[in-house]
Amino acid sequence: MKKGMTILYKVHNNLYVNLTNRCPCACTFCLRQNMDTVTHDDKTLWLEHEPTVEEVKAEFANFDMSQYEEVVFCGYGEPTERLDAILEIAKFVKENYRKPIRINTNGLANLIWKRDVTPELKGLVDTISISLNTPNADRYHELVRSKFGDQSFDAMLSFAKEATQYVPHVVLTTVDTTLTKEEEAQCRKICEDLGVTYRIRPWED
Repeated sequence: MKKGMTILYKVHNNLYVNLTNRCPCACTFCLRQNMDTVTHDDKTLWLEHEPTVEEVKAEFANFDMSQYEEVVFCGYGEPTERLDAILEIAKFVKENYRKPIRINTNGLANLIWKRDVTPELKGLVDTISISLNTPNADRYHELVRSKFGDQSFDAMLSFAKEATQYVPHVVLTTVDTTLTKEEEAQCRKICEDLGVTYRIRPWED
């Protein structure tokens, strides 16, 4: 495992924020199981240390923010492990660059923090994208291997439902080619019932 300090990195037209390598899950399909980076310049996303809020803010000065459509909290870890940092950095980005904010998450923040954190996202987060992965709770636990155990699937769905009150765009995702058409239909029904958007992400190898 090669370590470095890649705090911000580009994916397509968005700028991603790599805040932590901590995660309550050990997903069988996670890219970080097999590679140190997803960037074209091969900069590792394993961190030598978690960057401070001030380090992250300073890093934005090294990028031409006019090039990016969105700032996304997503790296080699679960970003909501550092919820306070997300909120402070999101506020900074809104005030200085006026960019939409997205969080890519496993949706287990309420279990991590042992409280409903969704009200704290109001006015700061524009989109939250949550990994649904499968419509089946047992299969979800097999794939995601959350340290919170069997409660994780329902907690993730509850988080998505609560988030709709405070975040304009709530999305649940699965990965293309990993589910049957019947399972995708079941996922779509879950999303309809929750009042969120369903998105099938392309498979990334």
